[in-house]
Amino acid sequence: MRPVRFVALGDSLTEGVGDPARRGLRGWAALLAGGLAEEPVEFTNLAVRGAQTRDVLERQTPAALALRPDLVSVVVGVNDVLRCTFDIHAVADRLDRVYAACTGQGAVVLTACLPDPGNMLGLPGALAHPLARRQRAVNTVVHELSDRYGAVHLHASEGEWLTDRAMWSADRLHPGERGHRQFALRFHGLLAGAGLASGAAPSPEPEFPAPSRSESLWWLATAGTGWVARRCTDLLPQLLTLAAEEVCHRACGAGSRLDLRASAAVSAALAALPVAQAAEAEVA
Repeated sequence: MRPVRFVALGDSLTEGVGDPARRGLRGWAALLAGGLAEEPVEFTNLAVRGAQTRDVLERQTPAALALRPDLVSVVVGVNDVLRCTFDIHAVADRLDRVYAACTGQGAVVLTACLPDPGNMLGLPGALAHPLARRQRAVNTVVHELSDRYGAVHLHASEGEWLTDRAMWSADRLHPGERGHRQFALRFHGLLAGAGLASGAAPSPEPEFPAPSRSESLWWLATAGTGWVARRCTDLLPQLLTLAAEEVCHRACGAGSRLDLRASAAVSAALAALPVAQAAEAEVA
């Protein structure tokens, strides 16, 4: 009997940013892999920072399918939210094709909805609300498609543990070691409850000391500054336009129209998907 094969797809969250270990990044998926079975698990992490749903569909999924995995995690979407090219129709179509391809090959899919990045970054309301609306749209799509494909789904968009600053790294967008351990622990609980994990649950207690304030500030001044610069050139002009629209609608007492418009777009995106993707879905 061959060992369990677990392949992780996604962006920096799954790559392990925020959870540095002795040999580089580790992250929640690696922590989870250690508890999937009593025997060693074949774990491959294909997640890459900055990845969007297009990258997961076109690059990561074909590589994952070639490994014939038993379990595939697909946690992605925040980078789509933070781009000026955001399109919920495209996001829904890509995720549908990824889930279909994985389940069509017999793999169990792990998914998660995620917190609003604007709130995590502490942006002012007019800037935060458009990002929150986008993230809710992505989360709604993930919820619906998780039900469609029988995925093991983690609700990670709200909860006390998500508002605990001790769970997050200096950039406020990526979990620290404690946060990664919580993601792993909660996924393990869902899998164990479904009879899909027989190993010991990951410990919630960190193995390494938390970064000092000076280390956190140094990260923000180096890697963090680069991240902000890239987002500013890509998203900020459009975000300012969205913020102006937000202010105008709220001043006229019509803020709910933006929510209704976003909900209608999600409904249309889901309605446009085929009833069921073919088992041999094209992923390239």
